[in-house]
Amino acid sequence: MANDEMNIKELEASYSEQEALRRQKLSELQAQGRDPFDVYKVERTHSSLQIKENYDVLEGAEVKIAGRLMSKRVQGKAGFADIHDKDGRIQLFIKIDVLGEEKHKEFKTLDLGDWISVTGKVFKTRTEEISVQVTEYELISKSLKPLPEKWHGLKDPDLRYRQREVDIITNPKVKETFIMRSKIIRYIREFLDNRGYLEVETPILSPIAGGAAARPFATHHNALDIDMYLRIATELYLKRCIVAGFEKVYDMGKNFRNEGIDIRHNPEFTMIELYEAYADYNDMMEIMENLVAYACEKIHGTTKLTYQGTEIEFAPPWRRATMVDLVKEYANVDFNEIKTDEEARVIAKEKHLEFKKELKDCTKADVLNALFEEYAEEKLIQPTFVCDYPVEISPLTKKKRGNAEYTERFEGFIFGREVCNAYSELNDPIVQRDRFTQQAKERELGDDEAYVIDEEFMSALETGMPPTGGLGIGIDRIVMFLTDAYSIRDVILFPTMKPQN
Repeated sequence: MANDEMNIKELEASYSEQEALRRQKLSELQAQGRDPFDVYKVERTHSSLQIKENYDVLEGAEVKIAGRLMSKRVQGKAGFADIHDKDGRIQLFIKIDVLGEEKHKEFKTLDLGDWISVTGKVFKTRTEEISVQVTEYELISKSLKPLPEKWHGLKDPDLRYRQREVDIITNPKVKETFIMRSKIIRYIREFLDNRGYLEVETPILSPIAGGAAARPFATHHNALDIDMYLRIATELYLKRCIVAGFEKVYDMGKNFRNEGIDIRHNPEFTMIELYEAYADYNDMMEIMENLVAYACEKIHGTTKLTYQGTEIEFAPPWRRATMVDLVKEYANVDFNEIKTDEEARVIAKEKHLEFKKELKDCTKADVLNALFEEYAEEKLIQPTFVCDYPVEISPLTKKKRGNAEYTERFEGFIFGREVCNAYSELNDPIVQRDRFTQQAKERELGDDEAYVIDEEFMSALETGMPPTGGLGIGIDRIVMFLTDAYSIRDVILFPTMKPQN
C-alpha cells in the first residue's frame, strides 16, 4: 500500500502545472456529482457544416451540436468561443443574460480541448459569421492534457507522428490529408469495380514469404508449431485465384517488409495487386495510367498537380521507355553493345557501382539494373513506365517477345520514385521452377531478398494458368502525390516508430 501511495505521489509530481489544474477541476466536478465521464450519449441535431449549408432554413432555429472547445474569448458579460466537430469549426456566442450568471462563470473555467455539447439558436453576427447563441451547454468529456499552442500546433516531426491525434486536432490540413486518402482508396476501388474486377482477401500469415524480393517479418504459430511470415506480397495467392477461374481479381491491404524507414518506406504499407486473365503488361500500363488519372481527377478536378513545387501531369498516355534506353540516355552506356557478364563487370568497376554480392558473381543484368538505379531513376519526374527488365531479376515474368534476354515487365516512376510493378505473368510451370532454382542460388550468394519456392503455388501453376497480366501499386506513394505529402509518414495515420523510453 505504501508503495502504491508513493507511485501516485510521484505521478502527481510529474504533471505539468496546467495538467494539475485540469485534474483539480475534474475532482471538483466529481465531488459535486457532475463527472463529465458519466455522460454516455449526446443527441445532436446538426453538424457544423449542416448549420452553415442550411442557414436560410435554420436561422433562428434551435440546434444541438457537440465538439471540442478550441478557442475561448469570454471577458465580461459576453464573448465568443469555437468548437470543432468532424466537419470543421463553428462559432459560439455566450451571453450572461441568456445563460445565467452561474453557467456563464462556469463556462469561463472550461479548458481548451474539453468536449462540450451545446444547445442554442442559429444566427449571424455583425460580421456575417454564422454562429450559435448558447442557451445551454454540458461538459461531456474533460481534456486532462493541454493542447499545443493553438496557432502553431505540433511542429516537431517525431512528435507529430507519435501523437497523430494531437497533430490532427491542431493541424486541419493533416486531417484533410487523411480524408483525401480515404477518398482516393474509394475511387481506386470504384475504378476497378467498374471494370469488372472482383475484390478478394488473401492470407496475411503464410508459411512462405513469396511474391516479391524482400525480407519478411517472422513469427511462430504455437498450435501448428511452425514458423510463419507476414506477407510481403499477395501475388502468388492472387494467381491461384486466376487458376481457379476468376478472370479479374484484386486485393488491397497491408503488406509487411522488414526493411528500413525513410521518406519513401514504412515497414507496414498499403498495396493493391490486381490480375487479369488473357491480358499482358501493355494492358496493365493502360490500367495504371487511367486508374491514377481517374483518382486524381475525382479528387482535384484535374489531372495536372503540383507536387513539392514541380508540376506533374498524370493524364494518359504516360511515357514508355526501356531500361536499356534509359541507361544509355542517363549513364551513357549502351547495353545493346555489351555481350558478356565480364564486359558488364568492367563497366561496373569504372562506375564504382556497389552490389550485395561479390562483383565476380554479378551478371550483365545486375549491372544494368544498378546503372539504372544510380543514374536514371531519380531523373524520371513525369510519370514514366520503365519497360523490359532483364530475366535474371524478374523471376515471375514472361520473356520479352522477340528478345529472350529481357522480360515483359515494367515499373512506373513518378518524381524519381517507384509507384508500381507489373508483368506479363509467367505461366509456364517448368520455366518457373527453373527460375526459382536460380533464385535459390542467389540466396546462397548472399541475397537474402531472393525468392523462395512455394510448392503450393507451383502445384496451382501446374494445374494451368491462362495468359495473365498482373500489376502491383504502392497506395501510400500514390496518396503522397495526390496530397502533396513530402514523406510517406505524412499519409500513414500511425507510422512505425521506435518506442520512447
